[in-house]
Amino acid sequence: MSAPARAFTVRHIQLLRAAFAAIAALMITFSSDHSAAVGLAVFSGFAIVTGFVLALSAWLAVPQGRRWSYVLLAVIDILAGMIAGIPMLRTDDTFFALVISWAILAGAVEIIAGIRGRRDADPLARDALLIGGLGILLAVALLLIPAGFTSDYTVEDAGTFQLTGIILGVGMLGGYAALVAVFLGIAGLTPARDAKTPAADAAPLSGGAA
Repeated sequence: MSAPARAFTVRHIQLLRAAFAAIAALMITFSSDHSAAVGLAVFSGFAIVTGFVLALSAWLAVPQGRRWSYVLLAVIDILAGMIAGIPMLRTDDTFFALVISWAILAGAVEIIAGIRGRRDADPLARDALLIGGLGILLAVALLLIPAGFTSDYTVEDAGTFQLTGIILGVGMLGGYAALVAVFLGIAGLTPARDAKTPAADAAPLSGGAA
């Protein structure tokens, strides 16, 4: 592998993914509108840029035998992001169907990559297992929200508000992105990562969902 390729390591992948996940989390957290349109717009950007990072990683930082998880995750992320980017499809039903499907698929790929990595004593297998697990957890949480859920609540001196299923769903997506950002940010800033052998540094992921 050439010197420029070696300069792009798993640590950089983790930090880039953490940065984009943090941006998505902040956009949802500080938005007063948690509608399907906003949720899918944020998800679209998050999934597409994460997919491109993974595709670049497969080309520059990963040995050929371990590229499958990066390539597959990149395809899943980019396709999901492109669908979420179609304005006419930004409905509540699309949000739940698309994000749940994406979380299950991406989470499963991460977990499989993590299990295979543990067999090969890959030091990054734990990262893949955790991020994959977070993706599956997001899917389960979204599946547990009843269709058409609404609940009115009152805040003293502020008025009465309505909590809906889509508000909960978009909020859970933001929570997932925040957890991914924190975990991958810590993993990417851990000096021990770069202290590994070149083979370990180039090992598979860490990462989802987007």
